[in-house]
Amino acid sequence: MRRGKDRVVKEEPVLTEDVDVNEETVAEQPTIQKKKKPRKRKPPWTLDNFQVAEEEGKVRFHDFSLPVPLMHGIADLKFQYCTPIQGKSLGPVLDKKDLIGKANTGTGKTAVFLIGTFSKLMADRKGGHGKRHPRALVLAPTRELVIQIVEDAKKLGKYSQLNVAAVYGGADYERQMELLQRQKTDIVVATPGRLIDFHNKRVVSLENCTTLVIDEADRMLDMGFIPDVRRIVSWTPKKRDRQTLLFSATISTEVQRLADQWCVDPEYVEAESDLVATDTVDQKVYLVTAEEKYHVLYNLIKGNRDERIIIFANMKSETKKLSERLKRNGIDCLLLSGDVAQNKRQSRLESFRNGQVKVLVATDVAGRGIHIDGISYVVNYTLPYEPEDYVHRIGRTGRAGVKGKSVSFACEEGAFYLPEIEEYIGEKLECEMPEEELVVPAPKGTVQKQSYNKKDGKKHNSYSGKKKSNYRGKKPQSKKPTHS
Repeated sequence: MRRGKDRVVKEEPVLTEDVDVNEETVAEQPTIQKKKKPRKRKPPWTLDNFQVAEEEGKVRFHDFSLPVPLMHGIADLKFQYCTPIQGKSLGPVLDKKDLIGKANTGTGKTAVFLIGTFSKLMADRKGGHGKRHPRALVLAPTRELVIQIVEDAKKLGKYSQLNVAAVYGGADYERQMELLQRQKTDIVVATPGRLIDFHNKRVVSLENCTTLVIDEADRMLDMGFIPDVRRIVSWTPKKRDRQTLLFSATISTEVQRLADQWCVDPEYVEAESDLVATDTVDQKVYLVTAEEKYHVLYNLIKGNRDERIIIFANMKSETKKLSERLKRNGIDCLLLSGDVAQNKRQSRLESFRNGQVKVLVATDVAGRGIHIDGISYVVNYTLPYEPEDYVHRIGRTGRAGVKGKSVSFACEEGAFYLPEIEEYIGEKLECEMPEEELVVPAPKGTVQKQSYNKKDGKKHNSYSGKKKSNYRGKKPQSKKPTHS
């Protein structure tokens, strides 16, 4: 209502069309966006984040001029002080000198050549020569060792922006080939056979490999790989144009001859051969009969249910029988031998690594490439024929500064191998009788027996337990025991 001077005028209501409020109308309305708070960037990692105190008689990684990204990876792995082989070798390796290192597995030698290689490649501003042209090559005798080296390299070089590729036989042929063809690879870690195959097919070229690492040269020699290694070395730059690092548990005359051919004025570094055996592993040797061995093993496993245990035997047939007997006694275990397919070997190793299965039965060749921390016990169900293998076996435990335990059975046959082992490690191994609780006979477990089936009128073999066997009743043919 509006008041005028003379009269009051009523205003009529203004009629408007109804406006539907729908999604289109709302969409046309301007929206006010909230400003996002900028993310706080993490400050760059520096050596101040990795403080390690100086200690007399110990060498720190800080004492070497290592790239900061590489030190970042070392810090993540909680490496503070060098092992003896690392303290002695890193200086010459970082100075780009050739090196011959006498060291067993478990002494930290892998970190020596990985740190040296990463440092050298990161200092090279040219940054490589594209796909199929790696700048560094690491040769190893077994697939398991190749895979382990690559895993270690990826952890150490996590912040290096360098690519590492694994090349090994038995699996992933197309995948390995595609990886080398698709992306730039700085470091190739390989077994000889598959690498030769890829080189012949021009999948990879070694002409720019200015760093050559030969790991476990003695095992290469034993496995007959040296002719293949010679071919591979001939495809790399001449020895005066590359850095060559050779590591071996033993430096025999043959290994020394190879080093003379491939190295130029090499530095010679040795880690004490008995370091692993005496300083980090508590060794026990039980005097037992051939029949008592299994009872002691069974009770040892049952008394250490939460511990990782590796059991070594000399022959593939023996490891198979032993693993089957343990399973019949209700012990979940895995078999690792040359008869196991590569893909199964990797899955079994991973199950053992992540703790899904606590017991692993292995032969020497299959077990040589096992590098898993946290193994509490190594059991020599049969003592090895070669004393070097004894050190390699017990070197699976007592790693990373943690004490380990080894148990060896000296039965009527095995006792004959003790003198050579003692001479090799320079230590007397005292034999003792096992405790009474360890000699208690193991239960018979589930054994095969014949049952009569009324439906088909035939006899079938089955286990006495709930689970039935797929065994068809055919007597297996006797085979001569084979080594692996």
